[in-house]
Amino acid sequence: MRTNAYIRIAIGLLAAMIAQAQEIKVKDKTVEKSDSTLLIHMTLDFSEVRVPSNRSLVCTPVITSGDSLRPLTPVILDGRDRHILYERSGRNLAEHGEYELRRENGKEQTFEYAVRTPMAPWMKKSEVALVIDECGCGWEASRNDRSPLFPINMAEPVVLKPALAYAVPRVEAVKSRDLRGQAFLDFPVNRTEIHPEYRKNPRELAAIRATIDSVRHNPYASISEVSIKGYASPEGSYANNERLAKGRAEALLNYIRGLYDFGDARMTVAYEPEDWEGLERTVAEGDLPDKEALLAIIRDPAITDPDRRDARLKTVAGGAPYRFLLQEVYPALRHSDYNVSYTIRAFTTEEAKELIYKNPTQLSLEEMYRVAQTYEVGSPEYNEVFEIAVRIYPDDPTSNLNAALTALAQGRTENARGYLAKTRDCPEKRLAEGVLALLEGKTDEAEGLLNALTGDDDPRVADAAKENLRQLQALREAALD
Repeated sequence: MRTNAYIRIAIGLLAAMIAQAQEIKVKDKTVEKSDSTLLIHMTLDFSEVRVPSNRSLVCTPVITSGDSLRPLTPVILDGRDRHILYERSGRNLAEHGEYELRRENGKEQTFEYAVRTPMAPWMKKSEVALVIDECGCGWEASRNDRSPLFPINMAEPVVLKPALAYAVPRVEAVKSRDLRGQAFLDFPVNRTEIHPEYRKNPRELAAIRATIDSVRHNPYASISEVSIKGYASPEGSYANNERLAKGRAEALLNYIRGLYDFGDARMTVAYEPEDWEGLERTVAEGDLPDKEALLAIIRDPAITDPDRRDARLKTVAGGAPYRFLLQEVYPALRHSDYNVSYTIRAFTTEEAKELIYKNPTQLSLEEMYRVAQTYEVGSPEYNEVFEIAVRIYPDDPTSNLNAALTALAQGRTENARGYLAKTRDCPEKRLAEGVLALLEGKTDEAEGLLNALTGDDDPRVADAAKENLRQLQALREAALD
């Protein structure tokens, strides 16, 4: 009994000594997933391994993760005599599922190992190890003695799919629209009647008619009001300028009234005797050498009499600035502002769906929103509707918010930032800001913004915030793997 124990100890020590001498190197390793299988390729380098002529070394690659283990096709490395015996046995890869090759000790020797095995879920995060049987102990005896080779990480990357809450535009009870313009008509000195062919009047009157015609020829529109406001420049007496501004505005309204039948539309006229506001703006934006002195007089609250203010302007720098104002600035202050107010009828969703590409200016934001709902969320058609909406309503907070959301859904963060700058604060905007931070990798900022919205009264916002937080956590976990 004691002799047998000594023999077992000696065999164990010999196996340990042999194991220490066997260093199998691995290089050029690749792991690919194809459909439901895993393809592993690696180059096994046996150059430092020595196998006695009558011995074999069985190398079995395995995929392992926790308690899960799958052995792959083994490689039998035979000494010279064992190799001859193997060839005589008639064994082969196809029938017996094993590679065999002769080890020529002292020479460089590599083997291109490739194997395909069914993919199991636990393999997504696992490792490839090597089980070596040097003593002929068999698989069960050596399976727990594994040498790690390289990890496998086939986990799908986290692809962010932002959860967003689009803003629903309000329904317009009446779709009221306005077309505005300025006419710079020429009048004979101190006269108020219009001469259509006088100086540049043909061009100015044609522009007014074109504005009105664009509404009259619109089959969906009805003119509700035409208003004129006349302005005169500050030179001359205030009383005379008041007469001119009033009379010229009325003349223009009468001229327009004589061209068209406006039915029940309102026709209104107003006037501003002297356009001091326009004068202040022009001087402030210009680069006159004495602009500060001119502005001090124009803005002086102690000067309440317009005629006195105009007289004071003439005294600046010997009158040279005033002469410039008379020639270059005052003519543009004699203008008639006109406004054509009209309403557009409401459209059904089907009508709006046709007009969105043909004549989107006829649609309200709410009608465009209804069109978007006929398409799948995130589809090219869905996104295009909101992009059209922001082009038609470039300054509207709702159109900009929804355009920002389509940009975020497409990962266009810079576009989204520009649109968000033109929106007002609301839960949907704060949700979008949280998503923007998430897409830009600012996870702490995103977490703070989104956490604050999980209890929002709007379930769309609350649910979207929770979903984005779930994706944020998945992103963090993937980064730790």
